[in-house]
Amino acid sequence: MGKRLMYLLGILLTILIGTYFSYILCCNAENHDSSDTSNTIVTPKKVYKEPTLYPFSVKDVNGNFSSNVNDNFNFEASNLNFLKPISSNLDLEVGKLKDYLTSNDNKALSITGYYTKDEENKSGYTNLGLARANAIKNFLNSKGVPTKIMNTYGELKQSMIPDSLDVYHGPLAFNISELQDTSEEMDKLATYIKAHAIELHFETGESQINLDAEERQEIVDIAKYLDKVDGATCLVIGHTDNTGDAANNLVLGQNRANSVKEYLVNKAAIPEHKIIASSKGETQPIADNSTPEGRKKNRRTIITIK
Repeated sequence: MGKRLMYLLGILLTILIGTYFSYILCCNAENHDSSDTSNTIVTPKKVYKEPTLYPFSVKDVNGNFSSNVNDNFNFEASNLNFLKPISSNLDLEVGKLKDYLTSNDNKALSITGYYTKDEENKSGYTNLGLARANAIKNFLNSKGVPTKIMNTYGELKQSMIPDSLDVYHGPLAFNISELQDTSEEMDKLATYIKAHAIELHFETGESQINLDAEERQEIVDIAKYLDKVDGATCLVIGHTDNTGDAANNLVLGQNRANSVKEYLVNKAAIPEHKIIASSKGETQPIADNSTPEGRKKNRRTIITIK
């Protein structure tokens, strides 16, 4: 075999070997890409959902009033206070509603606030919807609508969808009905509230307020009574144990009462002028101050009505 032929065979063999290994490496890479997905990050596509829009709509089926405008009171998620300012169109319709209600003394307005289970209830009420309804009630009262003709409710609306900024548009419903006499109901409610005064206890240096379900319902009852009864007030009275100076304890009791008053204003939408905060200091103990347990019972703040 000549040298020339050996040279050509060598070139051919090199080409065949190169082609073979190139094929093997390519196939392995493809198989690796197709089978090994353990490190693959899959970003799910975000599904856009159209936000729920509730227009401001009020109608008296037994009268001659009707209002409907696309604007409404809007709320950030988990918030009981509506966003301000409201639109001029909504403000105009609120004025018309006030004029109708104040010129017809036999009419009542029901306000229902909506909420979802996904929202955090940071209010003093049993649910966020009721807290929102009370915030609107106070706003309408500032416009001249008497609180005694307004009733507030809360309703779960799990299907309600916020916008991209996590704002709910108009999570409210309004209804006009005939005014009912509630004097007998309020007498019974007053008796109940006074017999079930809310008693909050604080550890030394503690000021955070956390209400349980029963206490939240009692806040609802107090707010309702304040709305319906002219001249009614909420009393917040601070008490302390006898540790330290009596004058300082009087101040401490007042500070605790002021803290609870602030909570009722900001978290329960109870008007500030309807709350009287005072202190008894160490002068009215209900337990023995010589024991830690007794002192803890004496460090209390009472919420009731007058």
